[in-house]
Amino acid sequence: MNKHFEDAQYYLKRAGETAKKGVVEELEPIQERIEDVRGGEDEEPEPGRLAEIRADLKELQGRAEGEAKEAIADAREKIDTYRKTEA
Repeated sequence: MNKHFEDAQYYLKRAGETAKKGVVEELEPIQERIEDVRGGEDEEPEPGRLAEIRADLKELQGRAEGEAKEAIADAREKIDTYRKTEA
């Protein structure tokens, strides 16, 4: 594999790791809310609050997936542009 592909692979890996850290950071407040709602292990969460948290998680998942797809598309576009200028 030539140096350019190795570089691209490295930066894509870093982009994925950074995206993962961002998702974890975004999920921290929701995770704290879940723990607050759950209370102890023996208690059942309030049904309304659990539905609200699920909706928040679904929205956040959609945003994270969209951002990841955009990052991948941007990386592919940059690679294609680079290939065209080098050809």
